[in-house]
Amino acid sequence: MVMSEATERVRRHRRKLREAGLRPIQLWVPDTRNPKFREECRRQSRRLRDDPDENEMLAWIEQAADLDDWE
Repeated sequence: MVMSEATERVRRHRRKLREAGLRPIQLWVPDTRNPKFREECRRQSRRLRDDPDENEMLAWIEQAADLDDWE
């Protein structure tokens, strides 16, 4: 069976990664394109909108953030 150039390139790349001590994993994450996901994000955001604890936490994060070198 003849391997395509792209297949061989991917094989070499993966071999180098393994030699560097890395291993491939499969990671499942929420599908952000799903309307149910977007609605749940909106629902949670609405619940936090006027929450005093959330506002306090956001103020703390803003103070603690080190943004000096960000452009």
